[in-house]
Amino acid sequence: MNNHKQNGNPLQVTTPKVFIRVILFASFTVLTAACATYYQKNFDFNYEFERGDLQQALATLKKNDKQEQGKSRFIYMVNNGLLLSILGQYEESNEYFEKAFLFGEDYHINYLNEAVSYFTNPTVTIYHGEDHEHLMLLYFKALNYLKMNKHEEALVECRRLNIRLNQLSDKYTSPEKYQRDAFIHTLMGIIYQSDKDYNNAFIAYRNALEIYENDYAKMFGMEVPQQLKFDLINTASWTGFTKEAEEYKEKFCIPDYKPTAPEAELVFFWHNGLTPVKSEWSINFAIDPGTNNGVVFSNPELGLVFPFELDEDDNKKRSDLTRLQVFRVAFPRYLERPAYYAEGDLKLNGESYPLELAEDINKIAFYSLKKRMVQEFSKGLLRAALKKVTEQSLRKEDEGLGAVLGLVNAMTEKADTRNWQTLPHSIFYSRIPLKEGANEVTLSLKADSAHATTHNFTYQVQKGQTLFHTFSSLENTSAPYRYY
Repeated sequence: MNNHKQNGNPLQVTTPKVFIRVILFASFTVLTAACATYYQKNFDFNYEFERGDLQQALATLKKNDKQEQGKSRFIYMVNNGLLLSILGQYEESNEYFEKAFLFGEDYHINYLNEAVSYFTNPTVTIYHGEDHEHLMLLYFKALNYLKMNKHEEALVECRRLNIRLNQLSDKYTSPEKYQRDAFIHTLMGIIYQSDKDYNNAFIAYRNALEIYENDYAKMFGMEVPQQLKFDLINTASWTGFTKEAEEYKEKFCIPDYKPTAPEAELVFFWHNGLTPVKSEWSINFAIDPGTNNGVVFSNPELGLVFPFELDEDDNKKRSDLTRLQVFRVAFPRYLERPAYYAEGDLKLNGESYPLELAEDINKIAFYSLKKRMVQEFSKGLLRAALKKVTEQSLRKEDEGLGAVLGLVNAMTEKADTRNWQTLPHSIFYSRIPLKEGANEVTLSLKADSAHATTHNFTYQVQKGQTLFHTFSSLENTSAPYRYY
């Protein structure tokens, strides 16, 4: 398999004829599912999950346990982990999240599958998971431990998160890539603070602040949560960093703020809506003769131009490609599921505590895919070119088989539409002070200014304790279409 490059270097296309009959067989194996997206192929599970029938969704998931060894095993593991977490089965949830974590650690590219994908479509490869998905699974795993009051285990997940963040920084050199996560640093600070490790909490909060102010403001249009500002000043003060605490008070325009330690605390995470689902879209490309032994794929309407070079001076192959003139290439895209609720707050003893946006998973998903679309275009066009060259080569040997392969190529042209689709659209959080004993807290969620949905909770807490609670609202304003 030849390497393909961007940054001005033309892509190269070869015709590995030894693969031809293997590819024809592989194409037939994926032909029957060629039109359905991953969401559509798992519609029953998605429908049950979205309407809140979680036990039935779990049963449907378990019924398809062959997926645990399949090419989408990562999604199977994290779906189990998230569902079990919502259902309060934290130990079993973490068993699945640990499997997903180890899968990410041990993942190695199967180069045969990668090669086959260029002659069929990317769904024949093992789904590795998006960068933010690997961070989110550790977030849920740490939360599970916190709910079980296992702070040491939660701190282990903190260290794993830190390693993952460092790996992202090493992986990407461009400052425009999603490589730092402000919410994950905030989470680490919250966990350290709950363990009374104020020094490490301060460091984590400081890192989160810097990322919110720079990366998140630019990439996602997000502001620094007010609660993070308070936590940063509090931990600076409790660590003895008086100068830093005063500087942050001035920076945040709250010079009169005084850090106080309540009898106990509640950290409340609201998981709002559902993450976008991957779908696909197609572009028709024209093939024009290029310079020397190359060709050019172009779409004037979108202003796209991609030069391809053949690996040898083969005018016949070049002629075969340019005679095709136009063909379709499929690429992945996200479809947003807009969250039904727009805002929320918590009320305790007449005081209101807003739930603030800390992580917009929806925007992270869209942004990450957008930043790698040049790579997606290159891979898609290379796939299409290899298919066409292979088809023409087979026609020389057997016109009938070549015609069949041409039909199969057209029907199996498909983007990879897999992603972790049970993640929330966005994550909000708040920290509220509690009194020792029973505390009555009301959660209020608003879709608009006129309508609110309320939920009441009673928290029994001991002095010095930090409680953690998550609430998931799965409602969204629209759902992706069903595949019939």
